[in-house]
Amino acid sequence: MRFRDRAEAGRELAGLLSDLQDQGALTDPLVLALPRGGIAVAEPVARALGAPLDVLIVRKIGAPHHQEFAVGALVGDDPPLYNAGTLDRLGLTEESMAPVVERERKELRRREERYRAGRPAPDPAGRTVIVIDDGLATGATARAALRHVRRRRPAHLVLAVPVGAPDSLDLLAAEADTILCPHRPAAFSAVGQWYEDFEQLTDAEVLAALQLHRS
Repeated sequence: MRFRDRAEAGRELAGLLSDLQDQGALTDPLVLALPRGGIAVAEPVARALGAPLDVLIVRKIGAPHHQEFAVGALVGDDPPLYNAGTLDRLGLTEESMAPVVERERKELRRREERYRAGRPAPDPAGRTVIVIDDGLATGATARAALRHVRRRRPAHLVLAVPVGAPDSLDLLAAEADTILCPHRPAAFSAVGQWYEDFEQLTDAEVLAALQLHRS
């Protein structure tokens, strides 16, 4: 199973979430995408649900010599959320990761300024919040995102990803009220392996999608 691109993956999720909406399970939905890749998946979902689309900017905290390998994640002004076991295995400490956190915090703020242009973040209190990304590998960014949203008291919290690592999805079971992931391949190494086109989105593409679905 491979998706042609993120839009195709988003259309599959949109169909599944529309079924839940028809059953009355998604009251007053708000779609929050993890940019950049999650935006292209979330846009068809927001369109199908008639829901506003916004971004929830989360930055992966990568290992110093292997930046794609997440040891934690960062969202908003929240403290870094680390996988303590991973830090221990790699011989890292929170103190040694401080320069990485500072760099990622700067990029997080740059993206917030770029994508929000002064707009406040939407209030998820009392709403069905659907957090979307283009896939789930370690689950580090998704965990940080879900905990950040949970503290803001949504009525129902959904994590929706087209494809994910089964073990990571299992570990996130307690973080969301509903996890929707139609493809859970046992042989999972990276999100990009499940897409024919996995090109990085530009800031302009993110802004164009947001403009279509502003609340």
